[in-house]
Amino acid sequence: MVYVFLADGCEEIEALCPVDVLRRAGIEVETVGVTGNTVTGSHNIEIKADIAISDAVFDNLEGIILPGGMPGTLNLEKDETVQKFIDFADKNNLLIGAICAAPSILGHKGILRDKKAVCFPGFEEALVGATVLNVPAVADGNIVTGWGAGGAFEFSFVVLEALTGDKEAADTLSKNMKFSG
Repeated sequence: MVYVFLADGCEEIEALCPVDVLRRAGIEVETVGVTGNTVTGSHNIEIKADIAISDAVFDNLEGIILPGGMPGTLNLEKDETVQKFIDFADKNNLLIGAICAAPSILGHKGILRDKKAVCFPGFEEALVGATVLNVPAVADGNIVTGWGAGGAFEFSFVVLEALTGDKEAADTLSKNMKFSG
């Protein structure tokens, strides 16, 4: 199971693109409402979460994804349950995906130390100890980071490859979806 945490003010495409790509690949994904069962994204698009954060469990967890956007990133970072899931995923070497401003959450926790990472321009200083790259998305171990909405597909395909270890499957899905990146 992969959880995509949704909070009011999230960047909608960064939240839903990975859900779509992973489900197309047969990965079990649930969106988790952090600030309510329906969240309002940073562009006033309402998203109904699959489950409430109180229903999220650690059983069968394969990874978590933190979309960016403002104030969505801040809402994720201040939530104690989200923090517990980040800690659990880190401790158990599970996938942790973060895009746009959300890699700053990982940086503040020291999780990006000695890792390659990317983020939305202006958040680089928050990526404490990371080697910051200028690419749409990068995987380093169990951590996948992306630079923003314009790189949401690249981020999603890198997440898929990191989860499955199958670059060919990720490339095939990318081609089948007519992604031209």
